[in-house]
Amino acid sequence: MLYKTLIRPILYRFDAEKVHYFVANTLKNVFKIPFAKSISKLVFQVESHKLERELFGLKFKNPVGLAAGFDKNALLIDEMAALGFGFVEIGTLTPRPQVGNEKPRLFRLPKNEALINRMGFNNEGVLEAIRHLKNRQSDVLVGGNIGKNKLTPNDEAVYDYLYCFEKLYDFVDYFVVNVSSPNTPNLRDLQEKEPLTYLLKELQKANQKKVKQKPILLKIAPDLTDSQLDDIIDIVKITEIAGVISTNTTISRANLESELSEIETIGAGGLSGKPLGKRSTEVIRYLHTQSKGAFPIIGVGGIHTPEDAQEKLAAGASLVQLYSGFIYEGPSLIKEICKHIAKKS
Repeated sequence: MLYKTLIRPILYRFDAEKVHYFVANTLKNVFKIPFAKSISKLVFQVESHKLERELFGLKFKNPVGLAAGFDKNALLIDEMAALGFGFVEIGTLTPRPQVGNEKPRLFRLPKNEALINRMGFNNEGVLEAIRHLKNRQSDVLVGGNIGKNKLTPNDEAVYDYLYCFEKLYDFVDYFVVNVSSPNTPNLRDLQEKEPLTYLLKELQKANQKKVKQKPILLKIAPDLTDSQLDDIIDIVKITEIAGVISTNTTISRANLESELSEIETIGAGGLSGKPLGKRSTEVIRYLHTQSKGAFPIIGVGGIHTPEDAQEKLAAGASLVQLYSGFIYEGPSLIKEICKHIAKKS
């Protein structure tokens, strides 16, 4: 309650991206104070065997994770674990560092409890992320979300994904292939059946050469048609990847309460938050139903309440992830969802 009534109104007076970095740095500094992490765990974490999940060979302490995009460079893993997340997904990471798109590129839509971003895979590069991963202390599960550099042509994209896979392999617990961000030119073309099947097959070949294989998941867009979702189901079966993350941000601007002029002024970018919730759940339900539950699904998009999370799980998701909801509702949302799920179990 303190977050929404006092902290959030102050933060929202400033540029969204600058606030993100301010909050990240503040968390880093606060958790350097003796016992700060221990106190945070007491306040925010929910311990219950009813929350534990075993999925694709991994044991999750709870089913609520941090979605990719918040901790791109693996700087906040220990802090996010102390706030109660059951797993943390870093990235999207690319082989080489890149600055991303021009600023401003992150926008709030408070009336809709939504965000629009066109960050463009800004990150310090996979090698810098590994340096941070080596310093982590928490045993929380970590996913590595990987992509291609902006200047890498699509017909060479596989090499970027393979590079990130090989470099990150010893430092993350699972991988997520991101071909669904709307903010890298032509990236979504890789979602088409032929190039996507090829990309995932090549990653699986690399995976199968390892002594212990690691789960590879695919993150998909909410803007796919039913026919394209049928292709995704076929691709998962053909490539034998571990599962799907549903969904990334949307390019749709439907059902927004904000003024049209405001939306037009913001321009291009992926929309996340409450307006995405319904469509994300529809995609989860479609994939789960049409595949007859053949593979695990991680549900993300528009989760702002425990009921939103429960809706994703009821539709067929095995785990859920937060991003915009975490920003709008604050860290107490993780605890509220965990308590709700434990009560329902």
